[in-house]
Amino acid sequence: MNRRVVFIHDAWLTTASWDRFKSRFTACGYNCIALPWPPQEDASARSFGLGLSRLVEHYTTIISGMPQVPLLVGHGFGGLIVQLLIDRGYGRAGIAIAPVPPRGIRPWLLAFDLLPVLFRAGLHRQVDLSFERFARKVAQTVPDSDRLMEFQRHVVKAPARIFYEAALGIDSKVDFANDHRPPLLLLAGANDRSIRASLVASNYRHHHRSIAPIAYKCFAGHSHWLIAESNWEEVADYSIEWAQTQSGRF
Repeated sequence: MNRRVVFIHDAWLTTASWDRFKSRFTACGYNCIALPWPPQEDASARSFGLGLSRLVEHYTTIISGMPQVPLLVGHGFGGLIVQLLIDRGYGRAGIAIAPVPPRGIRPWLLAFDLLPVLFRAGLHRQVDLSFERFARKVAQTVPDSDRLMEFQRHVVKAPARIFYEAALGIDSKVDFANDHRPPLLLLAGANDRSIRASLVASNYRHHHRSIAPIAYKCFAGHSHWLIAESNWEEVADYSIEWAQTQSGRF
């Protein structure tokens, strides 16, 4: 097995959020790696917690130590990290699922959506995701009978710093005119209330400044939980099929 994929999870989620995708990719011959973000204590003592630059450095170290250059797949903040990594030349290709957009893409809308999180975070190093927000903004398509179980299984605290950085465009800049970046696929859920499909579409249009391969797909009926909710298979299968069409890279 010589095809590798690195999965990068979203804020507030554990690596278990990728379990379904990992089963699908493994069945197609991929060696799947889903490692957690580094602990908060790894962040600089001069900062107020783990930030995007440290996360990119963390995954850069992991990828650089691999015998084969992997496919990168990220969800939410993981999708932003994928874009930052491939802009720097790491990864054979990137798939960003419901990604937090890089700097400069409708910053007012992203900041507005993050206001409740920033208000709750204050100056703390970590911030909780409430069950109410999970049910309303992340996984509203999950049946009521399953939603609490999904929340208890997957949700953990997240570093507050990354939300400030995303809202203010700190350490989240990519070169949209980078002709040498690897191929990139952006995926959106039409019913996503966290990272709206319009944000992902705008992200896609910005990447058209480059001649590097870029693709976009919006899935009807899907929320931000599109990697684990009902019909997650169509998202995973589309991702695999796209990866396998990238000039024999995989």
